[in-house]
Amino acid sequence: QVQLVESGGGLGQAGGSLTLSCAASQRILGFNYMGWYRQAPGEERELVARITYGGIMNYADSVKGRFTLSRDNAKNTMYLQMNSLKPENTAVYYCSVDIAWKAYWGQGTQVTVSS
Repeated sequence: QVQLVESGGGLGQAGGSLTLSCAASQRILGFNYMGWYRQAPGEERELVARITYGGIMNYADSVKGRFTLSRDNAKNTMYLQMNSLKPENTAVYYCSVDIAWKAYWGQGTQVTVSS
C-alpha cells in the first residue's frame, strides 16, 4: 500500500507563490497517472494537474501558465509549484497516484490565499 503525505500548504498572498510536496512511502515503479487535485468548500474535488506514466501532462485551464507539476524520482516526491496565486485558489490540495487502476490519496493540505 502506497502512502502519500502532502506538505507545504499554508497562507499565501495574491500574486505570491507556494510549493506543495507529496512524498510517497515507497518508490513507485509503474503508475497510470499521478497528480494534484483540490477541493474548495462546497465544491467538488477537481483536477489541478497530473502526469501520465508516459509523461503526458494535463493542467486545469485555470492554472495553466501559473502552476507546474514536477517529480523527483530519487526522493519519491512530487511537487506543485504555484505562482501568481489568486484567492480562488484557496482549497484543500490532495495528491494522488493511480496504480493498476487503484487510486491512492494523501490526507490533503490546506492552501489559503488572501487578497
